[in-house]
Amino acid sequence: MMLSPLDSFIIIIYFLILFFIGIFFGIKNTSTEDYFLGGRKFRGWVLGISLVGTSISSITFLAYPGDAFKTAWLRFLPNLMLPIAVLIAAYYFLPRLRIGKATTAYEFLEERFGSSVRIYGAGSFIVAQFVRLSLILYLVGLVLHQIIGFSANECIILAGVAVAMYTVLGGINAVIWTDVIQTIVLVLGGLICMFVIVESLPGGFSQIIEVGKNHGKLAFSELRNGQLTPVAWGPSLSEKTITMMLLIGLISWLTEYSSNQNTIQRFNAASSEVEARKAMYICAAVSLPTWAFFMLLGTALYVFFESFPAAPATEIIAGLRKAEEVIPYFIIHHLPKGIIGLVLAAIVAAAMSSLDSSINSISTVATSDIYRRFIKKDAPDSHYLKFARLTAFGTGLLMIGGAIILTNTHTKTIQDTATVLTSLLAGGLLSIYAIGFFSRKGNEKDVLFAILGTMVFTAWTILSSKALLPEFLLYPFDLYYTGLIGNIVMFVLVYGISLTFPGNKTY
Repeated sequence: MMLSPLDSFIIIIYFLILFFIGIFFGIKNTSTEDYFLGGRKFRGWVLGISLVGTSISSITFLAYPGDAFKTAWLRFLPNLMLPIAVLIAAYYFLPRLRIGKATTAYEFLEERFGSSVRIYGAGSFIVAQFVRLSLILYLVGLVLHQIIGFSANECIILAGVAVAMYTVLGGINAVIWTDVIQTIVLVLGGLICMFVIVESLPGGFSQIIEVGKNHGKLAFSELRNGQLTPVAWGPSLSEKTITMMLLIGLISWLTEYSSNQNTIQRFNAASSEVEARKAMYICAAVSLPTWAFFMLLGTALYVFFESFPAAPATEIIAGLRKAEEVIPYFIIHHLPKGIIGLVLAAIVAAAMSSLDSSINSISTVATSDIYRRFIKKDAPDSHYLKFARLTAFGTGLLMIGGAIILTNTHTKTIQDTATVLTSLLAGGLLSIYAIGFFSRKGNEKDVLFAILGTMVFTAWTILSSKALLPEFLLYPFDLYYTGLIGNIVMFVLVYGISLTFPGNKTY
């Protein structure tokens, strides 16, 4: 499909706005303090909306509706634990992570445990973010491919270059202010899609709720053997249950607010601890209804295609096409010209609001936690600023390469893949921070041995998931629980080693 002149004009204007924001702030960035933290001058409301844009991403705009369209609302459950995690983080994590005008989340690890633990934290973050970047860019490339007709690889390169340009130029200032714009555009795009669906259905919004209930699309269910099956409540390691999904969410969000540089960098960019705390509350208050809305949009799409059947929609339900294709198909065939441009801008915004944050955070961590701390310690600040920009540029290239690789993979849904990968790459970091925050037990050697043990556990999980081990060595739990169990392994090992060798120094 070729975009109409009006749609093309809207997209071009949108990209130009982002590019000029990058140039504007690029001129002002004269130090790493500006490039990484914007001079630590941001108000809470700006950071809060920016955090919303970073957390929702194109996984929200494409994968959440795709998942709800094909299955139900099971994977929304972990998000319900965000408010609890925010309350804990606001009063127990935040004060410790802002001590001494910190730049990254991993400075605390060196102060508490030692430099090698800091390297582990920084390295784990960088690896996890490269995976996330590739997933998100792949999604936006998929949409652009279906709408504008370029090849998937061409679309990935186009979007990747665009987001890398303003991020490399403008640093955190460009990231935060473009995230504010992109969050607004994202929500507007989703509302437009929902409005068109409601207006098209004979029964309007009530039809969405009625059909959704009757078909089990609003339940916490899992697709098993082609049938939606409600999950149980009780705890279990062998299958997904409501209790376990909530527990996964709590661990995931506590990890996010203790060790994810994308989030901690916003805390440290705030003008005060009060403003940082305000940003956390705004993020939780806006993100949760936004996620729920996009899950409901997936349900609405299911009801829409029940009333107006289409072969691609049927093929998605049957597993013959990827679930994330349902939104692009709807945009192409059911939105009027001009509106397509706005919604396409929303999808691009959803991707960029996460991509720019991760690129800037990787640059910050690589520069502050590794290069300046361990490789070149006494260079002028201008040297580190140049290195940071080069790192951001290199990250953009690797992001594009990873997304191109993903075009040749086969997955259930991207939301499912993202959840599993997050679990695998968590590496027990939450337990390390929790011990550091609340306990005097454990030193550098204890944590390093525990990290090694957790890596063995993770390697076993990966090999087992690929059926590369004998049957009696295969893991007996659902892969979703890898991150949860990994944190338990890390905690038990650190405490076990520190108690076994009581002669070790404690904090």
